[in-house]
Amino acid sequence: MQIKHLFDTQTSTFTYVVWDEETKDAIVIDPVLNFDPVNLSFSEDSINELLAFFKENDLKVNHVLETHIHADHVTSASRLREKLGAKLVVSSKINLIQDTFNELLALNDDSLTPDLFDVVLEDGDEFKSGSLAIKGIHTPGHTPACITYQIGDVLFVGDAIFLPDQGTGRCDFPAGSADTLFDTITKKLYSFPDETRVFVAHDYQPGGRELKNETTIGACKAENIHVKTGTSRDSFLDYRKKRDDSLNLPKLIFQAVQLNVRGGALPKPDANGLSMLKIPILGA
Repeated sequence: MQIKHLFDTQTSTFTYVVWDEETKDAIVIDPVLNFDPVNLSFSEDSINELLAFFKENDLKVNHVLETHIHADHVTSASRLREKLGAKLVVSSKINLIQDTFNELLALNDDSLTPDLFDVVLEDGDEFKSGSLAIKGIHTPGHTPACITYQIGDVLFVGDAIFLPDQGTGRCDFPAGSADTLFDTITKKLYSFPDETRVFVAHDYQPGGRELKNETTIGACKAENIHVKTGTSRDSFLDYRKKRDDSLNLPKLIFQAVQLNVRGGALPKPDANGLSMLKIPILGA
């Protein structure tokens, strides 16, 4: 199994390509669609970089996997489905995110259902993507629809846990739960062997250190600054609440989530022919 990462500097997001060198079967995890929030426009620079890599290595992309519904970037999953015929994969809890934002933003969109995705995984479900065997492990807390993908001895964890020097994902999004995240990490992720490789979704390069995308379960258990072996639930919850209370909302939360609950596709156009996004006014 081969793994390549691409890094979007605007959102500090990793996209992963995983493939079988012999069969050339491949998957993509958390692809980015470049979005300009000032001019409300998209570009496909990141998509084109992926497509060039696929062509250069003669890869057949069978599935596009989302670790969760992202609030910091727009996914290019639906565009890759159109270009490559790949199927979109997501957690079966996607409906919780769709329903929450449908109600929160009064979208009144009855098309927001899990059927927008092709493969919807229950906790522990396994599937084959060509010659690649993939297992979906529900890892909620950051959001209720977070899922980790296990391929061999590798975990792609999304925002459930970060590199040891960055801790864990925030839990103050609608239906997020620090209590649930503590169980996800200590009872699920930390139950894997210490040598298990962990690939994270972001690196914010604290202190200006070099970019890094990989760690191990053992390193997380020994060094994670938010929750390591022996960290109490109460201390984690206390830290996470104080930290989350100090954070601004992600810059793209409302734009990104409205698109990402559709796999990155635009909402249906209004009568004027334009697709619209709703932005609530908070704290007025």
